Amino acid sequence: MKHIPRHVAVIQDGNRRFARDQGLNTAIGHRRGADTTEEFLDWACDLGVRHITLYTFSTENFRRDREELSSLFTLFQEKFLAIIKDERVHRNHIRVQMIGDRTLLPDDLLATIDAAEEATREYADYYINVALAYGGRNEIVRAVRRIMKDGLLPEAIDEDVLPRYLDTSFMPDPDLLIRTGGERRISNYLLWQLAYTEIYFSDILWPDFDESALDAAISWFSTRQRRFGMTPEQVEGDPLP
Repeated sequence: MKHIPRHVAVIQDGNRRFARDQGLNTAIGHRRGADTTEEFLDWACDLGVRHITLYTFSTENFRRDREELSSLFTLFQEKFLAIIKDERVHRNHIRVQMIGDRTLLPDDLLATIDAAEEATREYADYYINVALAYGGRNEIVRAVRRIMKDGLLPEAIDEDVLPRYLDTSFMPDPDLLIRTGGERRISNYLLWQLAYTEIYFSDILWPDFDESALDAAISWFSTRQRRFGMTPEQVEGDPLP
């Protein structure tokens, strides 16, 4: 029997390489990746994964050329608009939220994101978190600034207080991180939250990631004994959620 992680984070890597390998325009690679994302969400929710966090666009991605950025922002706009009318979202009570530095995004895209968040605000069965204009270091810097703005004394700040100021304060830490595309690094993603996350690397490019690939990741996760810094003797009961 598989142990299903409560929270799966994903680094969706390989859209541009997929396009290059197929002789396609980069924008088509991103759209194929977006199609995979929609399918992935269906598969994961069907398995019972309640929280999914997608590394969609990093702070470093702003360095890409203007044409690619324009096509990406257009794609994001389309996808957030679609969420508002997506029957699957409302039938399954899926709350959609963005994490990341909103000050870096265009106003029209932000307005659409706000509308999608408002349309799903009351839902609490599943959570889809879109990391957009997101960087782990950027998030921690913004959290520290908020702490300073609130006037907290240094001795009041501990490992329970700081997470309340992170973008992810409303969600549990990820149980499983899946990174596709063959790279073996976390690329400035959820630096605080991944402290005890099981990390699964796949060589499959994101547009080629299918249901069997997700099943392989979940099966691998089922074999892990999560210790959180403890010895096996200190772990009480089943160490997996």
